[in-house]
Amino acid sequence: MKLLTFHRNNILQLGIRTEAGVIDVAQGSAEHVGLPLTMDAAIRGGAEALKALQSLAEQPAARWLLNEQDLQPGPCVGTPEKLICIGLNYKRHAQETGMAIPERPVLFSKFNNALAETGAPITLPDNAVQYDYEVELGVVIGREARYLSVDEALDYVFGYFTVNDLSVRDLQFRTSQWLLGKTLDKFFPTAPYLVTADEVGDPQNLRLSCWVNGELRQNSNTADMIFSVAECISYISQYMTLKPGDVISTGTPEGVVMGMKEKNWLKPGDEVVVEVEGLGKCANRMV
Repeated sequence: MKLLTFHRNNILQLGIRTEAGVIDVAQGSAEHVGLPLTMDAAIRGGAEALKALQSLAEQPAARWLLNEQDLQPGPCVGTPEKLICIGLNYKRHAQETGMAIPERPVLFSKFNNALAETGAPITLPDNAVQYDYEVELGVVIGREARYLSVDEALDYVFGYFTVNDLSVRDLQFRTSQWLLGKTLDKFFPTAPYLVTADEVGDPQNLRLSCWVNGELRQNSNTADMIFSVAECISYISQYMTLKPGDVISTGTPEGVVMGMKEKNWLKPGDEVVVEVEGLGKCANRMV
């Protein structure tokens, strides 16, 4: 399933994208018992919540359907307790930046203030210059996880999404800690859809793309990851408990501004579009 959120009356509502339109879950709940009404409830509700949503998706009533073009999307990930990112996780990206290929996953964090939706304007503060884009495959954890093996790690994934891990390089490398350059307001915009794991299949064979003002900048595949999605989940779970709803952003491929000889950093007016195969696009204009 492709789940999404949309704004209505200052509340984020839950929807299911279908070929016929977007199912308004709140409307369907009048006739279907046990439906989760928020993205958080869907993620944390486990197999029963997914089963209820699937049942609703298989029997859409016309009165529950909305035109997706009329909706203002929200972030597709709910309110994660943890938002963990993996740095330097693509071979060719590490090479273009001149950094050594890491021996273990490089972890840093973002916070919920960075969450934004496709279409949201992204403010570039004037106290920095080196604004950069990063198309990434995002992962949402579906079950509490601790000490997972690599072989079992993907069984704990609820779904996947497309995200732009916007970065500010002059702030990122101001000190040895990357945090400041990573978690500015709205610097983690997501595509509309959280696609359930069963629909995605193998996360190590997905095309990633990024365009700036229509020019293709990043064009790669998750097969180039240094540490697979399963390896990242397993590694993190050795040191902290992953909770339902936690987000892991799995790194970006080559093609970022930082890796170019001529560094034309993002500026107000630029539009950045990122896409992961099968997961939808996220488009945002810098202001």
